[in-house]
Amino acid sequence: MRILITNDDGIYSPGIAALANIASQFGEVIVVAPDVEQSSMGHAVTHSRPLTIKKSPISFGSIEAFRINGTPADCVAIGTHLYTKVDVVLSGINMGPNLGNSMWHSGTLAGAKQGVLLGLKGIAFSTPVGKSEPDFDTLAPYVSESLKVLLDAPGIGLYNVNLPPEPHGIKWTRQSVRFYDGQVVPGIDPMGRKHYWFTVTPLEPAEEDSDRWAVENGYVSITPLRLDLTDEQTLKKRQQQQPLDE
Repeated sequence: MRILITNDDGIYSPGIAALANIASQFGEVIVVAPDVEQSSMGHAVTHSRPLTIKKSPISFGSIEAFRINGTPADCVAIGTHLYTKVDVVLSGINMGPNLGNSMWHSGTLAGAKQGVLLGLKGIAFSTPVGKSEPDFDTLAPYVSESLKVLLDAPGIGLYNVNLPPEPHGIKWTRQSVRFYDGQVVPGIDPMGRKHYWFTVTPLEPAEEDSDRWAVENGYVSITPLRLDLTDEQTLKKRQQQQPLDE
């Protein structure tokens, strides 16, 4: 099995090193990651300038690793172009959760999603971060177990995996869709110039059996996703209530 790994935290992130090390138990691993942090870039792709690929400035041991001056989606597009016969795209382990509505702007999930757009299985991994780095040794058995389950799953598939700091189990979950507060916080930099931070805070408790609920209760959350965003119920209702040109 050939496994392409990317992230949105950049080539220097300890999370991608941890994921590459764990994934190497399952097949041949190639790392292609952004040269700088690309967090919250969503599924942005670069089309207005050329992209370059260079050897990683840090060692991944025996694993080939490269950096690209682009987004996570760019990394997967170029990685699968240069390395044919890739079977699966892994993204992460992101330094910070990607739960609920944050999936919409997650660069981590976009890396996995780009793999699915290219006809490959895509799996994204994320974990919360406090004042210190995550304990990847504690998370490793749960990352490995999640990979065993998902790599054997039939079909292509897009999966979003979130790991709490100290897991005690794994659950299949759905995406939390509770509303979030997008608050703009103004500030002043040392030069006296105005700047702004955009913060996102959940407004309501997580729904039971959702991804947020699972992580808040110490479970690894595995959420199957799909590319088709169509609201089937609304589509059917509108076709019946407001028929257009038929």
